[in-house]
Amino acid sequence: MYEFTYRKSESVDEAVLIFGAASDPKYLAGGMTMLPTMKQRLASPDVLIDLNGIVTLKAIEKQNDKLVIGALATHAQVAASSVVRENIPALANLAAVIGDPQVRNRGTLGGSIANADPAADYPAAIVGLNATIHTNQRAIPADEFFIDLFETALEDGELITQVSFPVPEKAAYQKFPNPASGYAIVGVFVARLEGSSRVAVTGAAGSVFRAESMEAALDDNFVASSVAGVEVNPDEFDVDFNEDIHASAEYRAHLVGVMARRAVESISRVI
Repeated sequence: MYEFTYRKSESVDEAVLIFGAASDPKYLAGGMTMLPTMKQRLASPDVLIDLNGIVTLKAIEKQNDKLVIGALATHAQVAASSVVRENIPALANLAAVIGDPQVRNRGTLGGSIANADPAADYPAAIVGLNATIHTNQRAIPADEFFIDLFETALEDGELITQVSFPVPEKAAYQKFPNPASGYAIVGVFVARLEGSSRVAVTGAAGSVFRAESMEAALDDNFVASSVAGVEVNPDEFDVDFNEDIHASAEYRAHLVGVMARRAVESISRVI
């Protein structure tokens, strides 16, 4: 690592103030990406602002018809939360299969979505559940938050404070994980919200995206066979499918259909 100044903040206002006074600052949540990047000298912030002293950003609670999760809630806390399991069990199940126990006990919801890794699990839940990302400045709808590979709508210094999730009628997440890292080679989050279906795909492309043809099929009939009847072709989506040593674009396209079908089937078994 290069030399840097470490600051620990106890409030959002303090963190933003420190950020604004530095020349090249970075926020630190769980550190799952930031610290390895710094160790490899791919990032060299002059000030690292530790957010973990801001206890107000760790709450998980039901507010009216929304499930509200603080940005610093860890994956393990989301997975174990009785509030999450009662209202959106699919979200708890998703958090439980992120990485390994060490990652789940350090990584945070806010850090994960701010990083916008193309193979991360949370982006599928954010888009699939049509969540709203709240920052110190504004509220950002899910469909406007993820822009591209490691790119979001966040402006410089803007800090995620919490995420509010509408409670769906039903929802499920299924992923085909990389056996070494646990990242999603393809992950699909399916949800039914106020009579409309949403299907969000992670891992397949440079950023999370919605499979609108599958959504339309599920709107007609919310059963696994509806999804199975939709041909998934990389050319039909307005995204470039990932292609690497783990899976070709064609194989990832195939997995989108398989994971979507499994997600709907898992909902049917619960019901």
